[in-house]
Amino acid sequence: MTIAPPSGSTPGPKGKPRKRATPLWRRRWFRTTIAALLLVLAGGSSWWMFRTGALSRLADSAKWQAIAVSAHAGLRIEEVLVVGRSNTERDHLLRALGTARNAPILAFDVALAKERVEALPWVRSASVERMLPDTILLTVEERQPLALWQNDGQFALIDYEGSIIQRQNLEAYQDLMIVIGADAPQHTASLLETLGSQPELMSLVRAAIRVGARRWNLSLVGGINVQLPEENASMAWTRLAQYQRTHGVLERDVELVDLRLPDRLIVRKAVTGESFPAALGQET
Repeated sequence: MTIAPPSGSTPGPKGKPRKRATPLWRRRWFRTTIAALLLVLAGGSSWWMFRTGALSRLADSAKWQAIAVSAHAGLRIEEVLVVGRSNTERDHLLRALGTARNAPILAFDVALAKERVEALPWVRSASVERMLPDTILLTVEERQPLALWQNDGQFALIDYEGSIIQRQNLEAYQDLMIVIGADAPQHTASLLETLGSQPELMSLVRAAIRVGARRWNLSLVGGINVQLPEENASMAWTRLAQYQRTHGVLERDVELVDLRLPDRLIVRKAVTGESFPAALGQET
């Protein structure tokens, strides 16, 4: 018996399956549209989160959750190593670091700690590092005391850069040279370099007075005053050393030695005000 196909149907080719309709969700145009819509929604959501601060709060919350997890995993501060400390109190350094034992090491603010440590009076520079899993390494370079600065009746300890280290507890530095004058700190290092070229004379200097922001007067042991020139002070200082070696000029009853003239040395005796013979004052 032959069965006729249903009315209105067209028989397909023999042996070929009938085509099926592609689902809507698998069509390219549909997927492209959905992807674009998701991007728009995501962008709008991010913009809304940015405008409302939600994105920042979300990131901050995630950060602290991660830090808490790291602390539970053993990333906690157990030790602080300090290198280069001599005059700075250890407790002052620890307070400046702003941390405590068992605090999460990833929460430790390296930059802020460095800033606080470098604000301490004795610290010239500092470096702060995390050494995972549990150590903070602090390396400090301290200021080197150079002289005692006297200004307006007040004393201060200064370093080679002319910076004030401290104004109190100066008893331990009484053997340092005293420099006097408003602009003395900025010029003290160069003065001491000049004086150091003649160590036998430098050991006699007790104080240096800045004159007119231009030059120095020196106060030596025995109450002798030495006037250095504004220019070529090093050469004048060398001349005085030569006179001392050959004539012992500072071993006499001397009140003032004037080195301001380049071609002669003027010496004034104490009390009488007499000058030494020209043979001593005249350059040879």
